Amino acid sequence: MSETHLMIISNRDALSWVVTEQRMAFPAGRSRLARSVREGDEVLLYTTRGCFGNPTRDRGRLMGRATVSSPVHVLPEPLHLGERVFPEECSLDIHALADWRRGIVLSDLVPRLEVFPDPSAWSVRMRRAVLTLPITDAKLLRTTVAPLLRPYSEAVDVYRQA
Repeated sequence: MSETHLMIISNRDALSWVVTEQRMAFPAGRSRLARSVREGDEVLLYTTRGCFGNPTRDRGRLMGRATVSSPVHVLPEPLHLGERVFPEECSLDIHALADWRRGIVLSDLVPRLEVFPDPSAWSVRMRRAVLTLPITDAKLLRTTVAPLLRPYSEAVDVYRQA
């Protein structure tokens, strides 16, 4: 049975790479977590408050939907994005994206999500590359973000230029 994962992206360059390459890379030391992602799983893309370099202005947003289209595998040469090293990756089939720097503000939904049993400390669970969601949370997030999403082919150009 497939699962739904929140893929957490905390850097503007990484976001552009993920969206244009349709791949997700996983940082060193997160192999066990990365291996929880399987081909065929659903992915909801999330950008952190700090993704665009101004966490006091920006909000963490759910901004895309994809399907994992390959198993997670070790790269022959690790990927370097900014100062971080990513030795593993998987391919994504990105179906839809919100407009650049748009999407559903996740913190507004935290009290309704099972994945965050203590809403006052929810951000602690977001300090990772991937978070597996309970079925009810996945349904709520998928339904809530759907009206803001456009087909990948219509939205990707802005991400390429960023």
